[in-house]
Amino acid sequence: MSTLPQINPATGEKLPSVPEWTADEVLAAMERARAAAPGWASTPLSQRLLAIKRLREYLADHVEEITRELASYTGKLETEALSLDIFPVTDILAYYEKHAEKILAPRRVKTPIVFFGNRSYIEYKPMGVIGVIAPWNFPFYLSVTPVISALIAGNCAILKPSEAAPGVGVLIERCFQAIGLPDGVFQVAHGGRETGAALTAARPDKIFFTGSVATGRKIMAAAAEHLIPVELELGGKDPMIVFSDANLERAANAAVWGAFTNAGQVCMSVERVYVQEELYHPFLAKVLEKTAQLRRGEGYGSMTYAPQVEIVQKHLADAVAKGAKIECGGRAANDGTLYFEPTVVTGVDHSMQLMTDETFGPVLPIMTFRTEDEAVRLANDSVYGLNASVFTLDMAKAERVARRLVSGAVCINEVITSVANPHLPFGGVKQSGMGRYHGPIGLHTFSHETSVMASPGKKQREISWHPYSPARDEALVGLTRLLYGGNRAQGLKSWKVILRELLGTYKKS
Repeated sequence: MSTLPQINPATGEKLPSVPEWTADEVLAAMERARAAAPGWASTPLSQRLLAIKRLREYLADHVEEITRELASYTGKLETEALSLDIFPVTDILAYYEKHAEKILAPRRVKTPIVFFGNRSYIEYKPMGVIGVIAPWNFPFYLSVTPVISALIAGNCAILKPSEAAPGVGVLIERCFQAIGLPDGVFQVAHGGRETGAALTAARPDKIFFTGSVATGRKIMAAAAEHLIPVELELGGKDPMIVFSDANLERAANAAVWGAFTNAGQVCMSVERVYVQEELYHPFLAKVLEKTAQLRRGEGYGSMTYAPQVEIVQKHLADAVAKGAKIECGGRAANDGTLYFEPTVVTGVDHSMQLMTDETFGPVLPIMTFRTEDEAVRLANDSVYGLNASVFTLDMAKAERVARRLVSGAVCINEVITSVANPHLPFGGVKQSGMGRYHGPIGLHTFSHETSVMASPGKKQREISWHPYSPARDEALVGLTRLLYGGNRAQGLKSWKVILRELLGTYKKS
């Protein structure tokens, strides 16, 4: 049996390996999920929400144990494991407990006058079985959130957690086992790329993927073979624009936290800063001062995935070769751990990978701009569009700039935190992905929207049905002019024939 090795990235300690699933095991899991799907879909939403409540309470009751375990698998500080990976899950669970009934209730919509007497509404129905392929940077939050959203909407789910932190998949499995879901409703398929490919080949009814652009393309191509819908939550290269009238202390604090929290391994990390020329030197001094205060294991954690450390080093080498200056940091630990020093870089431009490609590590490159138009142009000069930040005390300017940024989210005098509001949709544009979750759309994205037009059945026909007649044509011409024309009085001239034809739908032909 093949296994997934595991270490604590912050200490180098070897942790228990996790057995890897075969393709046959994935297919068997899909069969179990298919068998369970009708029963779970027909379970009243109120009962499904009771299971979600049990999960929320279990997480809260065991939060210290879960936090310690999660930190050991990922190298995170326990503070960041709790505040960024666990607390947001309990928050969104509570949000859906409160709002899911309304979100998934049939929604009435208006009916055109030509169908008077009918009513129209939208129903939200489960899709079936959802395949969730999760990343390693926030392996708890970015696994559990789409899974619980799918379950609340009435679907079964199979999670393929990241092989870079396989113990987290075991941890999630244990949490869900504690709430007593029916067999087959939720399963965890442990493994690497082959397991993910097997899950796609098993033809779930939707695939929800969080990860890199390159892997997202492959999953989308494989899913297209069977027309499986996909949602892709991909990478970012998030810009932070700092105007000269910004609160300097807040902007510097935001840049340091936004770049170095979780060792920069956040899809919405501050990956490039554009500072207005007048504020550049004071801003840089503040950022360097605050970065120097970060201490390994005290406010600053380890990276999680060794290949990502190599990407960080590659981006820094490219930048330095093209004239950039490393102001502080820039070195990986040489002690068997995955620590990488928090790094501030100046003298950067858009010829460098550091300013164009997703670095996904603890690096903060800083560049200057002169005008608002230049700041917007630089921020939008990216294949990514996940999040952006604008810092200024002029709220009119902030909102004006925010409207011009091509991004799935914009924070004003904030960084990253829009993703933590469960009421807001989350997702990117351009190569940062497609689709949205969180908020109401987080349940709708795992639902089939069924449009229903219901007639009481008392009319003998509709105005558009056979038999056709010149009077019918006159009525439709008059109705078109009356409802939509520039001179509606013309339509009123036909009111008698319109009324006669509409009432005639109740008569036998």
